[in-house]
Amino acid sequence: MARRSTFPRSSVLVLGVNSVQSLLPATLISQAESLLESHRIQDVVELADQQRKKLQSKLTVDEDEADELRYVYQRIGFQFFNETRFEDAGYNLFEGNLDPRILISYFPDLRGSLFSPDVELDMFSGVAEHMLLYDSVDDIIRNYSPHLAPNTRSAPPTAELRRLLGIEALEMLETYLKKWKQIRGDNGTPEIRSIVDTILAKLFANGEKTADLYTLIDESANLVVPELEPVLQSTGQYNALCKIYQKQGDDAKLLEVWSKLAEEEWTDADIPDPLSKMFTFLAERRNRQLTQQWGIWLTKKDSERALKVLLTSQGSTKRAQKSEDDVAMLRQIREANPEAGIQFLEYLVLQKRNTDRTLHSELALICVDQLLTYISDDAVSKLWRAKAASYASNPSSTPFLSYFAATTPDSPAKRARIRTALFLQSSVSYDAQPVRERLASQEKVLALEVAIVEGKLGNHHAALSILAHTMRDHVSAEAYCTTCGSVVPPRVASTLAEKYELGPWVGPSSSKAPGANGSAEEETRRLLRLLLEVYMSGGSDTSERERAQTSSSSPPPGSSTFVNASASLLNSQAVNFDVVDVSPHPPLFLPVPRNGNPVLERVPPTWPLPTLSAFLASSLRRSLHARHEDLLIKGISMSQNLAISDTTHTLLRAQGALVEEALPESDEDNDEKGEGGHPYVELDEKVGLHAPVIAVPVPRRGGVGGIGVGMSASYGSSVTDADGGGGLR
Repeated sequence: MARRSTFPRSSVLVLGVNSVQSLLPATLISQAESLLESHRIQDVVELADQQRKKLQSKLTVDEDEADELRYVYQRIGFQFFNETRFEDAGYNLFEGNLDPRILISYFPDLRGSLFSPDVELDMFSGVAEHMLLYDSVDDIIRNYSPHLAPNTRSAPPTAELRRLLGIEALEMLETYLKKWKQIRGDNGTPEIRSIVDTILAKLFANGEKTADLYTLIDESANLVVPELEPVLQSTGQYNALCKIYQKQGDDAKLLEVWSKLAEEEWTDADIPDPLSKMFTFLAERRNRQLTQQWGIWLTKKDSERALKVLLTSQGSTKRAQKSEDDVAMLRQIREANPEAGIQFLEYLVLQKRNTDRTLHSELALICVDQLLTYISDDAVSKLWRAKAASYASNPSSTPFLSYFAATTPDSPAKRARIRTALFLQSSVSYDAQPVRERLASQEKVLALEVAIVEGKLGNHHAALSILAHTMRDHVSAEAYCTTCGSVVPPRVASTLAEKYELGPWVGPSSSKAPGANGSAEEETRRLLRLLLEVYMSGGSDTSERERAQTSSSSPPPGSSTFVNASASLLNSQAVNFDVVDVSPHPPLFLPVPRNGNPVLERVPPTWPLPTLSAFLASSLRRSLHARHEDLLIKGISMSQNLAISDTTHTLLRAQGALVEEALPESDEDNDEKGEGGHPYVELDEKVGLHAPVIAVPVPRRGGVGGIGVGMSASYGSSVTDADGGGGLR
């Protein structure tokens, strides 16, 4: 809205018949206008400077006089501006306190959408009347340029002149806005401050004044980001853009800029390592959504650090992530980086302890595939075959896995095999059948792994046959029985895990194989009997080969292996074997199971007798000990019962209980018979407490006397154990 100029007051009036005349002094505005019309611009500048000094010398400044001075400076400034004397124009326009938006409006490329070109701004009407109707500073420069052939636009001299004048105009605008921000910025409205700061940021970016741009971004809170984004991107000021996003908390756009820098789509010397910035930022923010989004992307660049960030974000959440979410994230990571997908799968199964059967099966197959890849190398295959042959040829008290770990040079292949064996043994959630099928192509080299999987499938005979016959690993075979299906004993697994830092691979395992029925003790005995049968079947085959090879006096390889293994098994596990497990004849004094399986009948006749003598002696001693212990317990119990009976009889008699006497025997009574042909016996109650002992004879067998068993006819009576001749006590 235009303002009216102030006019001087006259104190001298001359009245005429037809007129009124006044004696007016020459005003600043009138003098300036007169000088400008005669194009004496320098005189106008001197006049304005004199008036400014005059006002500055006063203690109080009249507002009208100040407005007149501002008017003159603006008139001078626009006169210079129209003549492309931009430096002088900027100085005078600033002294005239021109609204910076008026000057910015002549730079439409910088103005953008900060304000509309049709917006109404306050200015002096006299200034507005003398302004040339140009839309931009380019029009002013083009109008000022001289005409040269072929035309002003394409002629090299005029093109260079326009370029230089354009640079000078931008420098003038920058100087003007910097001075306005420094001197008058605090008194400006938030809207004007925002416009000025944004235009300055554009000027700094276009002029590659990076330090000034960073300072402005750090100090200003009024920047219009949508206006700055395309300018900063086009000028390559990506670090400045990151500073703005960080200041405004726009994490998504900040990470997007860093990602483009990491992809080398953009480059900025001030951001030498954008990946590290992303990792640090995600670790500090702990924003689960952003971490999952960009953590998966980062697996393409640095899978180790990316997974660490992803796992940290999962551990920091209050609620556990659902299994479906884990599977979905695993799928995304695999699409980005298959190797990182394997590492994340290991985390889900080994550290997070996800019990999903599919995940366990995938990890088991991956481990087996890694082994098969290593075996495809001839050097690894020959080394592992040599280790297996060396172990089988030399009986050892060390499990094969411990022997393999101790004698094989450290390598990724060795660690992969130990890791696979530990996982196949400890995990109870994977599907063993596909793993067994995958191992079929290399079951001779990977006999240990095959035995573990056969145990998981419940094929105990196959597992024990591999351990005993193929690998000759009798220690692991016996441990398989005592642990109800674990080829790798827990102690061995713990030792290897600690030595090779594979603790997560030894998880909580179930030693009971699928399909095992009954208690652990019964299962252990059943597996031990099965192992003994495996040894004996091997020994039988060996004896047949011995008989077939009559032309050779030397025994075939391994002829004594199963004999020694059987003897060792019987001696070490004698407590878990009954005599009927190894004897073709049932014992005399022990009950014989209805489904007894006398294994000794299949023992080859060539086996030496001392092989079983130690076991039989131990079994007999243990049987006799148990028998005598039972007799002692029985005698103690009966003596206690007798004491209780006496006490009870005394109490009954003190209470006046009736005691019935036995009726005299008659002939008719003698004819009555009880069950089994025995006569009924009527007892005197008083005598019944001390009834005689009825002897039940036991027939002799083979010259060995039976045991006479005394049976009392009343509660609490004693029992006499008679020794019939050569009977055992």
